[in-house]
Amino acid sequence: MRFLVDLHTHTVASDHAYSTIMDYFNYAAEIGVQMFACTDHGPAVADAPHKWHFRNLRVVPHIVNNVAMLRGVEANIMPSGGLDLEDDILSRLDIVLAGFHPNYTPTNKDEHTRLMLDVIKSGKVDVIAHPGNPHYPIDLEAVLTCAKQYNVAIEINSSSSVNTRMGSHDNCVQVARLAKKIGNVISLGTDAHFVTYLGNFDESLKVIEEAEMGYDNIINNSPAKVLDFLESRGHAPIKSLRRFFTPYP
Repeated sequence: MRFLVDLHTHTVASDHAYSTIMDYFNYAAEIGVQMFACTDHGPAVADAPHKWHFRNLRVVPHIVNNVAMLRGVEANIMPSGGLDLEDDILSRLDIVLAGFHPNYTPTNKDEHTRLMLDVIKSGKVDVIAHPGNPHYPIDLEAVLTCAKQYNVAIEINSSSSVNTRMGSHDNCVQVARLAKKIGNVISLGTDAHFVTYLGNFDESLKVIEEAEMGYDNIINNSPAKVLDFLESRGHAPIKSLRRFFTPYP
């Protein structure tokens, strides 16, 4: 596998997903995925788990069946500004994704851009999720330039235009071309809502190849590379995972 890490997955804790965390551990071991991030939706989405779900993720081991899991969230960018989880919960997580979701009725490009720039600058978000979503147009160059400045990764989402956010492909190609120009860190996520989509980066690969972006800035090829990125953003080293994975070449 070219990519050994999937940084965007959902479990039955989000009612519109259909697999358990253990399903992901088992399937990852079967197909050769070495690490995944469990990133259920933040509580502002109608069927999302309670905030206590995220506070209590500490009870889930980081390693099961020789597969690593990052404890995370796909937080919602709120129309009033900021995210839908308190800082003390966000600080306990290994990885924080954030994006726009139907809890926020789209307004206009300027407002979407302002809200996204604010969360990037907040220091609380590691990855901007599916920025090519056509329902929430943004000033892509402004967002990607800011993300580069604040060392926030930009996601290329492998479910966009396949399982959700139909019509995203051209926007995602534009994101990838700009990211190549600006030099953004790139995060790949399948946005799996059922376990057999874990590690399926077919749509992401189409975007990467069409944009002629290359793979140098993608962090998913190695768990150690993901850990390096998270530590570069100020996360404390996860000692159990650092012992488990050797540095990437």
